[in-house]
This record gives sequence, structure tokens and C-alpha cells, in this order.
Amino acid sequence: MKYYIIAGEPSGDLHGSNLIRGLLAADPDARLRFWGGDKMAEAGGRGNLVKHYRETSFFGFIQVVRHLPTVLRQIGECKRDIEAFAPDAVILIDYPGFNMRIARFAHQKGYKVLYYISPKVWAWKERRVEAIKRYVDRLYIIFPFEREYFRGKGIEAVFEGNPLVDAIESRRGEWLPREEFARRNGLDDRPIVALLAGSRRSEIRDNLPDMVALSREFPAYQFVVAGVDWIERSLYERYLSGSDVRIVFDQTYQTLAVAEAALVTSGTATLETALIGTPQIVLFHIMWIYEKLRPIFLKVPFVSLVNLNLERESVREMVCSHFDIAEAREELAAILCGGGERRRMLEDYSELRVRMGDEGASGRFARRMVEYLKNR
Repeated sequence: MKYYIIAGEPSGDLHGSNLIRGLLAADPDARLRFWGGDKMAEAGGRGNLVKHYRETSFFGFIQVVRHLPTVLRQIGECKRDIEAFAPDAVILIDYPGFNMRIARFAHQKGYKVLYYISPKVWAWKERRVEAIKRYVDRLYIIFPFEREYFRGKGIEAVFEGNPLVDAIESRRGEWLPREEFARRNGLDDRPIVALLAGSRRSEIRDNLPDMVALSREFPAYQFVVAGVDWIERSLYERYLSGSDVRIVFDQTYQTLAVAEAALVTSGTATLETALIGTPQIVLFHIMWIYEKLRPIFLKVPFVSLVNLNLERESVREMVCSHFDIAEAREELAAILCGGGERRRMLEDYSELRVRMGDEGASGRFARRMVEYLKNR
């Protein structure tokens, strides 16, 4: 069968690559074409990559409006390419601003639409539920709490675990001991605090300055930014200048594995940090207007995927327009070795791992997709 897959962000590229491997195992004759990144290209063939997420990743209302002509042009390109490829199924991975438009188009053209990793309609833009019901043939979810949510909306979604478990476990054997990691990256022997400031330029601009400011309160620790390799070093260095903070690129999981604690922006990274087992604080700098409007537009009590899946505040969330460094200092001290919250958080992580399911989720999702398409 022929599969057209669309991912528009680094996390989608990661999950898409593992899904592709599962599809090829379940359907050895599969033909692929996709939007994504280097990981998907490695799994499914670089010649099948239509467009890299570096060209398509626009975050937030302002960025989308600013780049609207580009976004509309890319949507048109995608539609034409789908028709030229004529797939048996269009598989959409998260990225709802783009993919919900493609879902409508693909449905109207008669292609089967499979949505893998649902839009977070339970948090905001709940109106998208009706579009999912209308244009998506099968919804595949990766968080256990989503089952009851979608069932209540009349959608019987498929849950087979969380593919992040696969992504992390596949890399665990490659991780270096802390001393070797430090030597290779020019770090000293102080304990490490990992900084995950986001995977978009706007997130780094908003969050990294606060993280650097907090690092000055802990001179006995080495703060290390886990940089993403598709963002230029100069952007990071703009905010690291004059500080003791170091940066390593394309080693996020490894950096978390050797860190004593982490400061993390909201998103997939919070769940990755928990599954690796590193205590964390969520730091996310937002504009004051978003802070004021948050109770109106955000439909859930938490922004961290750790807290949402545990259904309680396990990790501290500091999501605000004004960074309180004294409060952040207290919260970080509590999760470092000897801190009062560290053991409790690690116990919560153990519960979270059970809720996320066993390894092999990516393969199980792929098999369910292939079975569904063969039986239609």
C-alpha cells in the first residue's frame, strides 16, 4: 500500500520515523512519501522526503500570520503532491494548524485519513473535535487520559501506548557515563542541570534568558543547554554571553541522562525528561496577555504532559510573564540531590511509566493501521 505521511515538527519527525519502521515491518511492500525531517528520511528513504520541517515550522498566531503566504503556498503544494502520489492513506502526525486542513482535503478527495497523535483539543481549540469526527477515519492517541475524553465526544480512538518509550529505550544503550560525556563536551566535574529551552527560535528567545539567570544562583552546578542542531549556535550564544552556561548539540537524551535535574519548557520534552528519570521544573515564559487569557482559552489545569497524565501536579509549573527567580531557586533546590521533593517526584515518574505502556508502541500502532486499511 501507499502511505503519505505529514509531520511538521521535530517531535513529529521522531514519532514519524518509528512509525515508518513499523509500517515497513507490517507491510513490506509499503511505498512512502512524507513531509518530516532527517529521522523520517533515515527510516523511509531520503528520496521520499518532500519537505523538511525546517521550512514548515511556524509557532504561534503571530508567526503564522507573518508567514501566511508561505503557509498557504505549502498547503497548496502538499495537496497537489498528495493527488499526484494517490496514496491508500494519508497519515497525519500532530501539527494541527496544517494537518487539519489537509485532513479535510484528503477526506473530500476520497483518501483514508489516519490521524496519529491527536491535536490537543482537550487543552484548546476544542472546536476541532467536530472536524476530526467529520474528516478523520481513524484517530490514534498516545496519552491514556485521551481515551475517555474522545469517547465522551463520540470518537473511539486507538491507544497502544506512548512511542516516546520506544524512542528513549532505543537510545539508552548509547549513553555515555557522566565523566566521558563531560570530557567529550568540554564540561567540568560539577553536577549537571540540563536546560531544555525549546525547539523553536521564539521559545529560546523567551525561555533561555530566565534559565541563564537562574544558573547564577547555583555556582556549584554546571548548567548545560541541550541545543537543537537546526537552530544556529549564534542564537543560543546571544543569551549565554557572559554566563557560565555551556551548550551541547543533538544530545538531548544523553544530556538529560547525566543531569541531576532539568529546567524544561512545556511540551513533549517534559514527558521525555520524566521517562528518562530526571527531576524537573517546567519554566515557560509567556506574554502578559496570554497569562491573562489563559483561564479562558486553556481547558486543562496543567501544561505539562507529566501532570496531565498523572492527573495531579507532580512537577512544578512556572508558566508566567514575570519570572520570580527566588521562587525558581527554591523549586530547583527541592529537586536536586538532598532536596525535599526529589524522592517523591521520582516515585511519581515510576507510576507515569506504567501508565505510558510497554515498549513497542510504534510497531503496534503501525500494525493497527495496516490491519484497518486492509479490512476496509
